[in-house]
Amino acid sequence: MENDIKISDIGRAIEAILFATGDAVTYDKLASVFSLSPSQIKAVARDLADGYSDRGIELLCYDKSCQLCTKKEFEEPIKEALGIHKNGALSKSCLETLAIIAYNQPVTRSYVDEVRGVDSSYAVGVLLTRELIYVSGKLDVPGKPNLYSTNENFLRVFGLNSIRDLPEVSVLTGEQETGQAEPPGEEHSVAEKK
Repeated sequence: MENDIKISDIGRAIEAILFATGDAVTYDKLASVFSLSPSQIKAVARDLADGYSDRGIELLCYDKSCQLCTKKEFEEPIKEALGIHKNGALSKSCLETLAIIAYNQPVTRSYVDEVRGVDSSYAVGVLLTRELIYVSGKLDVPGKPNLYSTNENFLRVFGLNSIRDLPEVSVLTGEQETGQAEPPGEEHSVAEKK
């Protein structure tokens, strides 16, 4: 594509592309549009993201892509304006399954079943339907079971820029410096991360 956009306007052009798509766009794709390197596009996107601190939208910069989205604090007025009344809360079994996948990815469903001690087929199906996980490959063993991993939608929903931003497992389990769990009633849940 012939590029008639000035270097100084690339940030605004990226913003327009992200607004028009409504989804994450890879730095590779944006780089091909502007004849720049993906790292240059990522730097422009990160600079652009800083300008959204006092706005109703934000620019999320992931490892390989970026996306414009609304800020979590405006969830209720947005739902009201759009007539969305469905509560999208995940069940405890789905949250457990999602946590196991997020912290151990890529994993098979049988691994999740083993960790949870129960069948996780339904929870994995719900997470796939809600597009919080995806089939990231096949394990090279007889039967070739699917491997599941989280995706950028997972990061967006939980307000993370990278999987590295997940809290340490010790924070979630309540382990303190001594390695002992907190007293009952003081456990932390994955849902509190929001």
